[in-house]
Amino acid sequence: MAQRRVTAGTGEALTGHPTEEPDLGVLAAQVLLSVQRELFNTLAEQGFDDIPPRAGAVLAHLRTDGIRASELARTSGQHKQVIGSLIDDLERLGYVERRPDPADRRAKLIHPTERGLLQMQTAASIMRTIEERHAKALGTQEYAAFKTALHRVAELQRNTITTTTAPGHDHST
Repeated sequence: MAQRRVTAGTGEALTGHPTEEPDLGVLAAQVLLSVQRELFNTLAEQGFDDIPPRAGAVLAHLRTDGIRASELARTSGQHKQVIGSLIDDLERLGYVERRPDPADRRAKLIHPTERGLLQMQTAASIMRTIEERHAKALGTQEYAAFKTALHRVAELQRNTITTTTAPGHDHST
């Protein structure tokens, strides 16, 4: 059987014909975009129609007791400047506020406002519904195994990114 070469980004054979198995990047993007679309459409239906999906980089990692912007950048994998801009947007929309960090008065913690807490609870409920639907479709054990494997792949990928540095790029910031 002849081996087919496949492009990394599209999962298509170099001949231009789709392969039976899309690559990890294609599958991850399909899941991310579909879950994100359902989450933000449902949030909009429930009164949170002013949040752009890109704000998920902050909202998904926000903590009720506050979190530093640098920690949001690290946990979300986004650049500090991107996170700072998203925090500014969410602050203007009334979802977060900056407060002094009691451990270091020079630093600020990003706290959810009352509206931010309500959004966090609503998003968590929507995500539970999505996950329950998939667990029912796959079976509880298969879904749990899928999530465990996906978590391990995500961790392996994060570790690969942090240990490899392309020339001219500093991935430690």
